[in-house]
Amino acid sequence: MAERLARIATPAGPRPVVWREDRWCGIRSLFAPEVQLTGDTFAADAPLLAPCEPRVILGMAHNGPGDRRMPPQAFLKSARTAVGPRAAIVLDARTGAVNVEGELAVVLRRTARCLRSDQVPGAILGYTIGNDVTAIGQVAFDEKMTQVKNGDGFTPLGPYITTQLDWRDVSIEVEVNGVLRAHGSTADLAYDVIEQLVYLSSIMTLGAGDVVLMGAPGTYASVEPGDDVAITLAGLGTLRNPVAALFPQLVQELV
Repeated sequence: MAERLARIATPAGPRPVVWREDRWCGIRSLFAPEVQLTGDTFAADAPLLAPCEPRVILGMAHNGPGDRRMPPQAFLKSARTAVGPRAAIVLDARTGAVNVEGELAVVLRRTARCLRSDQVPGAILGYTIGNDVTAIGQVAFDEKMTQVKNGDGFTPLGPYITTQLDWRDVSIEVEVNGVLRAHGSTADLAYDVIEQLVYLSSIMTLGAGDVVLMGAPGTYASVEPGDDVAITLAGLGTLRNPVAALFPQLVQELV
């Protein structure tokens, strides 16, 4: 049975939870082989955080329709870019144009290295929505994708993790200010979930809570400060984030 796992903000700090009977219930760990309830319960509208705390975030480059002609290739994003629902995507005017990208995100359950295809499902905790925010105005100047991919709030995740999903044909919709700007499906990805995790685990060790962004099959849109972004994936809900401008006073708050 599919479970919904999340992290919520409480007065005592972040808590891992599972959705049961129209409320969130405390659990001992997101990564336990079986859900272990603590007995604590929380309101359905408890504030959601990013559903995991990755040490590694990987995104797949050129993984849209027609990109199979190129070998798989990935880029790293700072774990500090991960934010939850409602958290701001912060734009620095100096970086130029920025796109949001709606993507399926895979969350790892355990340490994974040199996975075979048949081992991939057992290494996956579940699936969530990822927004791979990209400063496209910097692409021509930044072949290492550092300033392109690592602004504050550049990897919104959430709203929760679903432990079971048929990832082969998941609809993706990107709305900006309530207007549908892009639509696609994971069926159009050049490399699927199995292929990507076999490839990535062949070159590096992944661990529990790490996140792989599967790629944007045409599901991107330009944004600017003041916009509101909503990304919906079938079976995974909707991830909403505002877009804000980077001001000097905000920089001081972040330090």
